[in-house]
Amino acid sequence: MEEQQSSPSTDQANQPFTIFAVSVANGILAICPLPGASGDYKGDMELIHDWQPGLVISMTTEAEHVAIGAASIGVDFQSIGSRWAHLPVEDFAVPKAEVNAEWPDVSAVARHALEGGGRVLFHCRGGCGRSGMAALRLMIECGETAEGALSRLRMARPCAVETEEQLAWARAGQPTDLGPRAKR
Repeated sequence: MEEQQSSPSTDQANQPFTIFAVSVANGILAICPLPGASGDYKGDMELIHDWQPGLVISMTTEAEHVAIGAASIGVDFQSIGSRWAHLPVEDFAVPKAEVNAEWPDVSAVARHALEGGGRVLFHCRGGCGRSGMAALRLMIECGETAEGALSRLRMARPCAVETEEQLAWARAGQPTDLGPRAKR
């Protein structure tokens, strides 16, 4: 199942704010740009609200939130009925030790949501590199092959996963690395 939703706002590339979704396990996994990066925070948040994610994972830094006037983004996600996790990663980078330490717990919650038919949404600044990296890793942890998952993700969002380092981090989620947590 491939799904996309857009609002009339535009991002830096003059494109509508879009949620790029793929089916994973029994649920839907999606990536999108940072709400408000296009100048329409309220409209973007309304679209996310209408999409009804059970969990939103922000891969952006606090400085990025503040820069677009979205310092309260976590509270705002929670106020629309979503759980929220903040895993800040610098643009074009991979998670540092603190985020790597949090990943197993956030991943477990996200996999549980997907296996139960829920919706999980990742975002970064542009909805490409960082969010694509984390979505790909989650797809792999749900039992997909890295190549198949990347192909499916890039069918929905061609720019997903921007650097070799991001691809390597995502591939580190191979089920053989996870032991009994992984779906086989």
